[in-house]
Amino acid sequence: MNAPAPDQSPTEILAGKVAALRPEAVPAPVRARAEELLIDVVGLCVAARGTDYVRALVSATDAGGGCTAIGHAATYDAGTAALINGTAAHGEDFDDTFEGGPVHSSAVVIPAVLAACERFGRDGRAALAGIVAGVEALCRLSMVVPKAIHQAGFHPTSVLGTIAAALAASKTMGLDRRQTVDALGNAGSMAGGIIEYLAEGAWTKRMHPGWAAKAGIIAARLGQNGFLGPRTVLEGAHGLFHGFARSVEGDYGVLTDGFGEKWFMEGITFKPYATGTMNQPYIDCALRLRARGVRPEDVREILCETAEGYVHRLWEPLASKHRPANAYAAKFSAPFNLAVAFVTGGAGLAAFTEETARDGRILALASKVRYVVDRNNPYPKAYTGHILVTLKDGKVLEERQPHIRGGAQEPLTRAEIEAKFRGNCGHGGWTKERAQRFLDAVPKFFDGPLDLTPLRG
Repeated sequence: MNAPAPDQSPTEILAGKVAALRPEAVPAPVRARAEELLIDVVGLCVAARGTDYVRALVSATDAGGGCTAIGHAATYDAGTAALINGTAAHGEDFDDTFEGGPVHSSAVVIPAVLAACERFGRDGRAALAGIVAGVEALCRLSMVVPKAIHQAGFHPTSVLGTIAAALAASKTMGLDRRQTVDALGNAGSMAGGIIEYLAEGAWTKRMHPGWAAKAGIIAARLGQNGFLGPRTVLEGAHGLFHGFARSVEGDYGVLTDGFGEKWFMEGITFKPYATGTMNQPYIDCALRLRARGVRPEDVREILCETAEGYVHRLWEPLASKHRPANAYAAKFSAPFNLAVAFVTGGAGLAAFTEETARDGRILALASKVRYVVDRNNPYPKAYTGHILVTLKDGKVLEERQPHIRGGAQEPLTRAEIEAKFRGNCGHGGWTKERAQRFLDAVPKFFDGPLDLTPLRG
């Protein structure tokens, strides 16, 4: 392979590697991962289709167009379908995550790719190429300047997802290298997503992946039609990382080196619990303590070691984390997550409702949870959990979780991912038979013409 020209920007290098990607060259494990991500996204869209936030979003859009909003009878233009599906897929915070970012990839990329396929008549092979290009790129983008985007007050999934969605849509639509560079350049001016939802459990985070997916489609169409975008969109003096990470100093090599040969997306985490990524290992610790016979009423105090990067999202202000404003805010409260797992024995969709958010027994236990920052915590390279419980009789019990379950260190099996899918479909009102028909179709999904009509309604 020829070395890139010395004046090529990271965007140009990335666009070239993606343009060269062929669906038949995608390794079998990567294709399998794409299938699993597709399964997860479809199930999550079905689970959320009747929620208040999805109903509000659908009511705010205009129907009409040939693209599918999963679980809905009406059809929409490509951008709107991507917006609805991306919002639904991420809405319960039950979608995949990537250690190293963190970012949620499939809730952005798959809605953009499916909509682009329907709008432009692209087949399953194009969908596969678009999904693996976009998901892999988003994983890599998250490692260029780790933690900085969150620390600056923005949502990395939304900011970086817009770039990844534009790349995925460009590949799906068959854009050439020059058109893809313009698409990515244009996407940089469409990116955004503040994390002020943390203040009171507002819904805006739910919308971020959907908006990124929609923006990615628009950016790709602009690039396709010759609308010029800056080729230094990522690393430039006024580029994406300057704007959202407050720095242009980063590891741009991780974005492009070995792209198409080494696949970070193989290490994506499928969440076992319907809540924020960083809470997951703490929930495992809580459930193990519960299994050891610890009762909420026996607890005097709980102390957790945590990463500094978690504090502003999961722990502070501590008083509001002890008593979250609503069920959605509860998903971003480490004390509530520990308490609900202790009390109910789980942390699925049923654990985060307005009823549980007001449950006196859960809140009483949450109020006993404190934290201390572990300066040696490996976040964001790994997500860990720790609970030290002091009982009223003076006994002390401790649990640690060195990694997130469902990730590279302890992956969920295909059978477990399919079981999660069935549960989500059941929650959203699909019959077992309908869910199984989709699962039966997945092995051939990327081989021929795409027909998403079975996913409507």
